[in-house]
Amino acid sequence: MSPKFDYSLHYAELDLRAQPELYRVGVGEQGVLLVQPYKSEILPHWRFATPDAARESSETIYALFLDYLKAGDFVGADMARKFLQMGFTRSRRYANHKGGKKYDGPVPDDKKGQSGAHGRAELPRTPEDPVKAESARIFKAKWEEAEANADYARMKKAHKAAYG
Repeated sequence: MSPKFDYSLHYAELDLRAQPELYRVGVGEQGVLLVQPYKSEILPHWRFATPDAARESSETIYALFLDYLKAGDFVGADMARKFLQMGFTRSRRYANHKGGKKYDGPVPDDKKGQSGAHGRAELPRTPEDPVKAESARIFKAKWEEAEANADYARMKKAHKAAYG
């Protein structure tokens, strides 16, 4: 298992393109809304409200993923992969929970920016929203395409071997 994503770093002040050794893949989407300059490059393209928006967004983010790979930038590629994954998970959340609120109560102050229930109960699911479910399907296909990319797998293995 890879080392956990390091939430103690001050990502707003760091450029992980210049310091890729500081990046840890972590689990799932950890750090997706923190790591710069990638957050600023990818987030403006991230949309999932409708299948058309999800299609355009996932294709743009996947193109960025391929560009990062071509440039030998594993951190950028992994961040793009995380945005694709987050497109899937957020679409599914909205498909299952009207308004997108999955857990009861606020996120504890010491857990802001981290994913998870943090001891909160999950709210009951609402009838599935077919529009958000289709957006999720679109993002999932691109996320799986990214995960299956041989260059990405090779670079991920090398990054983990070099930096943990």
